[in-house]
Amino acid sequence: MTDPVEWAGFVLSLAMVYCNIRQIHWGWPLAIASSILYGYVFWNTQLYGQAALQMMFIAMAAWGWRQWLRGQTLTEPSTETNSAQALPISLLRRHERLRLSGVTILVWVLCTWVLEEFSESKVLYWDALITALALLGQYLLGRKKIETWWVWLVVNILTIALMASQDLWLTALLYFVFAVLSVVGLKTWQKQDVH
Repeated sequence: MTDPVEWAGFVLSLAMVYCNIRQIHWGWPLAIASSILYGYVFWNTQLYGQAALQMMFIAMAAWGWRQWLRGQTLTEPSTETNSAQALPISLLRRHERLRLSGVTILVWVLCTWVLEEFSESKVLYWDALITALALLGQYLLGRKKIETWWVWLVVNILTIALMASQDLWLTALLYFVFAVLSVVGLKTWQKQDVH
């Protein structure tokens, strides 16, 4: 029988992704709520990397919500005239891709070490890789970088297999839906005016 907490996380997560695709900032508080629920589910199934990731998602969702509400790029100074403008969808520059790739590899190594030292995880390399990539995806989403959808597609495909290996079938189904929505999100954002 599926845990009601998992069901609630499932529903809130779908609503969150819908808001992200439509660029509705209310997706961020939904992300916080679903992360709290999934943190509980993952902790109880000894997916400690995924549980810790949910706590990081809460902090990053608060940051992402602020980014979307503030509506300015990293290079713009904060002024009253530009603070009401929506943060534009943009592409990563080559140097940003290289830097973020390096940081993601370091985070993967660090997460692997932490799981090896402090948990009984049986899937620590896999769990750590998904954690590192999901943090990258969350950062890119907060900055409205179109590459976020490619990263989330990879994360979702890897997570389907991880959840299935732990008999979390509803969550595996959720990540299958997320994988489809990653493609929808990519196509939707590509139709926007990309900077």
